[in-house]
Order: sequence, then C-alpha cells, then structure tokens
Amino acid sequence: MPRYQQIARQIRQAIGDGELAADSRLPSSRTMALELGVARATVENAYGELVSQGWLERRGQAGTFVSPSASPTASGANIASSQPQGAPMPFQMGLPALDAFPRALWARLTGRRLRLQTRYDLLMPEANGESTLRQAIADYLRFSRSIDCQPEQIFITAGFQAAMRLVVGTLAKAGDGIWLEDPGYRYVRPVFADAGMALHPVPVDGEGMQIDYGLEHYPEARFALLTPAHQSPLGVALSLTRRHQLLEWASARQSWIIEDDYDSEFRYHGKPLPPVKSLDGPERVIYAGTFSKSLFPALRTAWLVVPQRQVAAFARQSRHLPCTVPILIQQTIADFLREGHFWRHLKKMRQCYGERRVWLEAALAEQGFDVVPQAGGIQLVMRVQGDDRAMVAKGRAAGLAVQALSDWRMTPAGEGGIVMSFTNVTSHEMARRYALKLRQAIT
Repeated sequence: MPRYQQIARQIRQAIGDGELAADSRLPSSRTMALELGVARATVENAYGELVSQGWLERRGQAGTFVSPSASPTASGANIASSQPQGAPMPFQMGLPALDAFPRALWARLTGRRLRLQTRYDLLMPEANGESTLRQAIADYLRFSRSIDCQPEQIFITAGFQAAMRLVVGTLAKAGDGIWLEDPGYRYVRPVFADAGMALHPVPVDGEGMQIDYGLEHYPEARFALLTPAHQSPLGVALSLTRRHQLLEWASARQSWIIEDDYDSEFRYHGKPLPPVKSLDGPERVIYAGTFSKSLFPALRTAWLVVPQRQVAAFARQSRHLPCTVPILIQQTIADFLREGHFWRHLKKMRQCYGERRVWLEAALAEQGFDVVPQAGGIQLVMRVQGDDRAMVAKGRAAGLAVQALSDWRMTPAGEGGIVMSFTNVTSHEMARRYALKLRQAIT
C-alpha cells in the first residue's frame, strides 16, 4: 500500500476509535511530515483522500479539521455507520473514483471561467448546448472514437434520461417498439414506457445482444438501445458480425439504433473498441455519451450525436426540452477537454481502475466468490447459486450497495448474480474488508 494510503488509514482508524473527535484540528501537513519522516506531499495526498471521502474538511487558513459528520464507530458495527455523511456506500454503482478526480485543477478552470465571463454569459444558454462544448466534444470524438461529426449534430442534455427523452420526443410515437438488452440498464426503461412504447427484451450472450433473436421476434421494432462497447451489466462487447447485422436491419427497416457508449474509455487491455456510430454509413445511429462516469455524476451532463438529416428535427424539439446544464459547467468541461486534461485524466483512471479491480477480484476470490472476467468497465458481476435478490437484501442490510442481476432482467430466465462497483475501493485492505463483510452477510 502506498505510504499516503497508510497514513490515511491510520487517521480513519483514529477517527473511528474516537481518538480524533469531530471538529478537532489536525497538524499542518508540514508538521505531520516532520513527525512521520515523510515528504510533505505524502501527507497532502493522505489529507486530500480523506477530504474527498468526507472524513476531513479544509477550512482555509484555519487548517484541516475532522468533519463534523465523521463519528466514532463501535467495534463490529455496520460498515454503513462508519461512512461519513454523503460518502458513497461500499460497492455503490454508477460512480467514478471520487478520490482520484483532480478537484484543484477543476476549481482553477472554473475560477478562470468565472473571471472571464461577460454580461452576455448571464443570458439563457443555447437550447442545444454551449457552442464551445459542442465543438470540444466533436473534436474529441473525431480523434478518440473515429466519429466524424459537426458541432451542430451534438445536443447537450442534463443527463442520460434527458437525452433519451429528447430522442423519444423527436423520433418516437406511441406504440413504437424498442429492443432492449436483457439484462440491461433498467433505469432508463420508464422513459420509453411513459411514452407508450413497447419494450422488447432481447437476450445477451458472450457476443452481446442477440440480433437474430430480435429479428425473429420483433422485426418491426423502430428502435434498438444497446451498450455495444461494454454491455451493462455483463461487460461483453457486441461482435463485429452483429454490429453489421444491426446496421443492416436498421437500414432496411428505417429503424433507429441508440448507442450508449457509457464507459468505453475504461478498457484495461488494448484500445477501446470502435463504436457502431463509426460504421454508420446509412446514418441510422444516434450516439449517446455522458460525463457522469468519466468525470463525476454531479455534472449531470450528457450528449447526443444525431444524424445530419435529423439536426433540424432535434433542434425544434430541443426548444421544448432545452439543455438545463449551467453555462459555467458547460464552459468548464469544454476547457477540460480542449486543454488536454480529459485525455490525461482518462489515462490515469484506466490504470487506477485496473488496479482496483484486481484488488476486489482477489479479495472476492479469497472468500470463494466466482467473478465473471471482463476486459474493462467500472463494475463487475459475481455468479451466485440461489436467490440473488435474497442475498442482495442481506448485503444491503449490512450497508453494502450491491445489486441483484435478476433486477436488471426483464424476463425471469437466466442465472443469478451480484453486481457491484470497485471504483471507490481505495486499497487492497479495504477490498478484503468489504469482501469479508459480504460473505458474512449472505451466508
């Protein structure tokens, strides 16, 4: 374990044991470094990790203090009770590594934007998103994902669900069918159901969505939503044969493919797989992305790349569903992209997630769990025998934010599993502690 993580662990333990009370002041990083015989930067990194996790808080020149929400934890207490208020629960899904985000850099970029703002920046933002951000996304997609698009084809939305509502409002009508991966991302289904669309579950195997099944059972569907680069939650990639098969179906039926590329940047072996959009000769693919997984979810910022021929229709609909992301946030993201910080951050996070996944896989294997191999992503799946929902209920009662694979399915058939994230598992020791807690909870 790196030295700064050892120091952070000792401070957390002191807070948990009541040796450091809430609101108590810690020594300065210089003083602590002299006492421990380490570099000052090592102590700063330890303090920074604890601040990001909610254990400590900085109060300007007054110094660094134990957070008022960090309370002592009795021996053997529930893990959830040891979490600072607002901190993510162990294994919580949908989160990047909060401790690894360059918050100081982000604050500097935001402050610069604030200083440079003119009175015109106080006006209502463009309905389809800030032009500088749309240009920055177009440049990034061109070089990183081989998607050749223009800024006017990009629409910024307040999250993935808002992006799907824009698609539905522009292209769909009640009664239209949509292929959905089974198992698949369950939180977006209400958007389509509320629009009166027919939800068609299509099974997923080792090559991704079974396109043959969709063609046989629901050939008249007008939409298909899928995660081809890294299927959610199983982690498989859609094979090249099925990608071409999907495009042929969409072209022949004049249907629409919605490609959710939610965490394709986080692939640990080789380059990220090319998106279906990069093969889209017929222009039937709507490409969706978000900054929630690559940066942080509080941004509530996603985007769509729509076919050139549909730009006018989406522009009309966006006047009814305008982008609500604050212009300051959009401008800061644009600067983060244009100045190369995004590339460097992704490179750092790929290494970080690869290490953290190994920690958790090893810890789960020590407890006899069977982890499904995956080439990337920010979550993992464990195979289990028996009622996965009952096991998950026990785990959640113990303060572990695990999810049942059965809850991601639209049909009852299929093996059970437990889905969890490893992004905020910051040490091998933490992974072993959480894995042991999960074993104790479900057996």
